[in-house]
Amino acid sequence: MQIISGAAVAEKVLEECRREIAELAALGRKPGLAVVLIGDDPASRAYVRSKDKKCRDLGLHSVKLELPVTTTQDELLAHVHALNNDPAIHGILVQSPPPKHIDEAAIVRAIDPAKDVDGFHPVNVAKLALEDSTGFVPCTPLGCQRLLIDAGIETSGAHAVVVGRSMIVGKPMALLLMAKGKGGDATVTVTHSRTKNLAAITRTADIIIAAIGRPHFIKAEHVKEGAVVIDVGINRVDDPTTEKGYKLVGDVAFDEVAPKCRAITPVPGGVGPMTIAMLMANTIKACKQAS
Repeated sequence: MQIISGAAVAEKVLEECRREIAELAALGRKPGLAVVLIGDDPASRAYVRSKDKKCRDLGLHSVKLELPVTTTQDELLAHVHALNNDPAIHGILVQSPPPKHIDEAAIVRAIDPAKDVDGFHPVNVAKLALEDSTGFVPCTPLGCQRLLIDAGIETSGAHAVVVGRSMIVGKPMALLLMAKGKGGDATVTVTHSRTKNLAAITRTADIIIAAIGRPHFIKAEHVKEGAVVIDVGINRVDDPTTEKGYKLVGDVAFDEVAPKCRAITPVPGGVGPMTIAMLMANTIKACKQAS
């Protein structure tokens, strides 16, 4: 059984990023990423801090815009428009979720699709469906695909079952796996919380992508012998034995599922590191595509 290390593959992606950044620097160009945070949610603040740090480590131009929770929709839109018009910024990311009074969909639509390195703008969603390589794919499913490729998992002709249908992971993941070419050509079934006889469906899968956001949801009964399992879930569960009083677990009950698997990602250390690595790769791509 193979443990697929997201940390190791992410480092490989970041090494590729460093080479591309050096090539761009030789041409007098520097990729720039702006991350916008509204409010002071601790988890969001930690994500933004790690993205900013990774940018600086790689030598990207990084702008971290921290706005108070009282920021209005119009004020936020004004910041987005300013970043759209800033030639030093190639990627814009508004940290999700924003405060409840912010219309997140409207903010996503306001971002220039050419700078939408999160891949959530309707133009980029359409490009993914149309297999247009100039579009931006959401970072987490893009990272999952890269993990499969680097682990030598053949997706062509395989039956992949995606558990979860969000726009962040489930739907784009299905489109990626269906697309023609490397890391694609799979037969894809999308399941979700309303799916009947879920275990009977997931047991037919050669590859399971678990992205339903429920701790230890996928158990041994859901997995056939020799399957490949990519666990996207990051769930905080109480654990009084730890210093913080909680621990991070995936959507997969790792200890009971892993013995049945040909390959599996751990949590933490699996998909997580890939998300930021693919964000950096998307930002570099945006810089290269900018006129």
